[in-house]
Amino acid sequence: MAERSTAAVDVAHNGGNKPPVADAAQATADGVDTQNGRAADGPMPEKDGERRKAAPAAAPELHSGHKLARRYRLEECVTRLDGFSSWRAMDEKLRRAVGVHLLPADHPRARSVLAAARSSALLGDPRFVHVLDAVEENDLVYVVHEWLPDATELTALLAAGPLEPHEAYQLVSQVSQAMAAAHREGLAHLRLTPSAILRTSTGQYRIRGLAVNAALRGITSDTPQRADTEAIGALLYASLTQRWPYENDAYGLTGLPKGVGLIAPDQVRAGVHRGLGELAMRALANDGATASRQEPPCTTPEELAKAVAAMPRIRPPEPAFTAPPEYQHTTYQQGSYGRPPTHPGAPVNHALPVPPPPPLQSRTGRVLKWGVAALLIAALGLGSWQLADTLLDRVKGDAGSSNSGSSQSPKPDNAPKEVKPGKPLRISNATVFGKDPIKPEDAGKAADGNANTAWVTKMFLNFPNFGNYDSYDDGSGIVVDLGSVQELAGLEVDMYAAGQKVEVRAASPEANSPRSISDFPHEIVKLNTVGKNLKTTLETPVKTRYLVVHITSLPSDGGDSYRGGISEIKVLGTAE
Repeated sequence: MAERSTAAVDVAHNGGNKPPVADAAQATADGVDTQNGRAADGPMPEKDGERRKAAPAAAPELHSGHKLARRYRLEECVTRLDGFSSWRAMDEKLRRAVGVHLLPADHPRARSVLAAARSSALLGDPRFVHVLDAVEENDLVYVVHEWLPDATELTALLAAGPLEPHEAYQLVSQVSQAMAAAHREGLAHLRLTPSAILRTSTGQYRIRGLAVNAALRGITSDTPQRADTEAIGALLYASLTQRWPYENDAYGLTGLPKGVGLIAPDQVRAGVHRGLGELAMRALANDGATASRQEPPCTTPEELAKAVAAMPRIRPPEPAFTAPPEYQHTTYQQGSYGRPPTHPGAPVNHALPVPPPPPLQSRTGRVLKWGVAALLIAALGLGSWQLADTLLDRVKGDAGSSNSGSSQSPKPDNAPKEVKPGKPLRISNATVFGKDPIKPEDAGKAADGNANTAWVTKMFLNFPNFGNYDSYDDGSGIVVDLGSVQELAGLEVDMYAAGQKVEVRAASPEANSPRSISDFPHEIVKLNTVGKNLKTTLETPVKTRYLVVHITSLPSDGGDSYRGGISEIKVLGTAE
C-alpha cells in the first residue's frame, strides 16, 4: 500500500476538466531549462543557501503513458536533473493536469523531499501552487502538485520587457505577504527565482515549489528569512529594470556590469518608480547599498510586506484611448469611379457634389399624418371606454357594500389556512451533505444555537462550483434531522458569507436517512443566490423529518479562491 501524505488540507486545488497545455513557460518546471535539459539555476549568492553534495542516484526509467497509483498518467518529461525527473501528468480520477516530481526511494534526498512536500501541503495558502500528494510506492518517491495551464511564468513576462509600476507593486506585495505567511509556519522557499513565480489570467501571483524545490536540489540556509527576502528583492529589481541584479546573466536576463557592484534601479533604467526602486535596494543583501538611504534594510518577508503596505498607493495605468478616425467626405467622379486617369496628361474629371436626397413627397407625408391621427383617436377612445367600465364597476361595488355591510368577499371554504410560524423545533442531529463530506466534524456548528460558530467549507480555487471537482458535482450543505416527523411553518438560516447559491428541500415523511438530492423532493426555497440571512414562511405546512440546506455555488473569498458555509439553521414549527 502507498504511504499517503497529509495533503488533504483545508484547501482544494485547481479543479476542472481543462485539458493540459504544454506551453514552453509552464513546462519550465521549477526553474529548469527544458530546451537543453539543464538546471536554470542562475548565479545566486552563496549565502542564499548552499547545495548539499550527494552522490546522485539514477533517475527512474519511466516513459510517457506510465501510470502511478493507477491514477496519475505521465505524459511529458520536462526535466531530468540530479537523479530526479519532473513530469506533466494527467490525474485520470479528477480529469485534470498535474505536475509530478519523481525520484528513487533510495535517493539521498528522498526523505527530505517527502518531509518538505508534506509540510508544504499543510500550509493550505491559495497564493502557493499546492502539493496534492506525496507518496512512497514501489521503490519510488513522487510528489504531485498543481499544474496551472493558464498561468505565465515571470520569466516569460520579463522577456517582453520590464513591468509597469502597478504590476511590479502587485508582484512584490503578493509575494512578500505570501512568504511572510509561510515563514510564520516555519516554511522557507530558498529557490524564489523568476521561474518559480506564476501570474494567473486574473492577475494573481502564485508561488510554486515552496520547500520542495530546495529539497530536490539539496539547498539549505542558516538564514532562510534573509535568503527569501533577498530573492524577493531580486525579483522586484528585475521587474523594474529587466536586468538581473548580479554580475552573471540568468533567467534570460542580462546581469549588471562587472566590477561596479549593485547599483540602484534608476541608474540602470530611466523612469523607474523611485519608491519601488528603493524598496528593491532595501531587500537586497549588499554592503553599503542602503547606507545612503534613510530607510533601514528589510531582512524578513514580514518587514518587506510592511514596507510595501506603507508605500503610497500606485494606481493602475489608465486604459489607452484611441480616437476614431476623422470622417472624410467622399465624392464620386462622373465617368471615372474606381479608375485613375488613363495617363498622366489625360484631363481629370472634376468631382461633382452629390445632392442631398429629396424631401418626403407631400402625398406620402399626408398619408402618414392621417394614419398617426387615426391611431391616437383609437387609443383615446379605448382608454375612455376602459375608464368608464372601471367607474361602473366601482359604483356597483359600493352599492353591494352598502347592502351587505361588508366590503370584503367571503373566503371559500376550501381556501388554505394562513400559516403562522411558531417556536424553533429541536434539531437532534446535523450532517454534511455530499459524496465527499466537507469537514463532517464541524456539521454540528450549523445547528448548535450559536451564530458565532459555523460550518465552513474548504477553500476552492478557480471555480465557484467547489473547484469543478467531480466529487462535489452535487454541491454540499447541511442535512438536519428533527428526530421525528414534524410540521414545518418556516425557516431561518444564517449563512457564513453572502453570495452563495442555495436551495432548501425537504424529504418525504416516510424517508429514512436520505443521502442524495433526489431524496428531498419537496422544494422549500427555490435555488437562488442569497445574502447573509435566508428567511421564509411556508404557505402551507410541510411534514418532514429531514431538511437539506443545499449549496451549489460558493462566493469569492478573494482573488481566485472561493469559500462558503452555514452559521446557524432554525426550523420553525406551526403556532398553536
